[in-house]
Amino acid sequence: MRLMLRTDSLAKTFTLHLRGGLSMPVLRGVGFDVHAGECVVLAGPSGAGKSTLLRSLYGNYRAEGGHILVRHRDAMVDLAGADPRTVLAVRAETMGYVSQFLRVVPRVSALDVVAEVLLARGVDPDDARAQAAALLQRLNIPTRLHGIPPATFSGGEQQRVNLARGFIAGHPILLLDEPTASLDAANRAVVVEMVHEAKARGTAIVAICHDAEVRDAIADRLFNLTPLQDAA
Repeated sequence: MRLMLRTDSLAKTFTLHLRGGLSMPVLRGVGFDVHAGECVVLAGPSGAGKSTLLRSLYGNYRAEGGHILVRHRDAMVDLAGADPRTVLAVRAETMGYVSQFLRVVPRVSALDVVAEVLLARGVDPDDARAQAAALLQRLNIPTRLHGIPPATFSGGEQQRVNLARGFIAGHPILLLDEPTASLDAANRAVVVEMVHEAKARGTAIVAICHDAEVRDAIADRLFNLTPLQDAA
């Protein structure tokens, strides 16, 4: 199996400036591998650093120690020390991230929110919007909503738009933060099916998933995190 993502001795500490500069270590010595076609689900209690780890992998949080090696343009790139231009290139071409919440430009239609990634790659606009429409329909977003800005949607509808936006790009690595948290059983089943299809294409996936049924359905293995306060 082809290695797609590796962390080695990864560390992250938050400094609480409103608490007199108090340092709060969240990650220390984190190391794991993810291979093509594999889904690793982060496990552990609240406060163990699962979300911090996922955001560090994507570069939202700057790691202060260790390495985040990502296969990008057929070479292993260390995002922990990469310049902003490299991080942006990895996000555009290699690593997708589906957060719990949809953050988009106001007044942009749901269809264009989803198609945006393909349009940025130079895909024909009609083709890009057709792919976006098909994915929205698969996630049970009716056609009558495609031309409406998703800021007006329910939480579950927004999450499905977010999922469509994340999956349409076909990134080789995909990070999923609670992808089914706001979804009913029917839509959870659709997402599980989409994850299996992505794995079959060789996508390497790292996920946070508190729904035990979904976790068991998508995980090839778990990577357990322990709160550092408990480990001390």
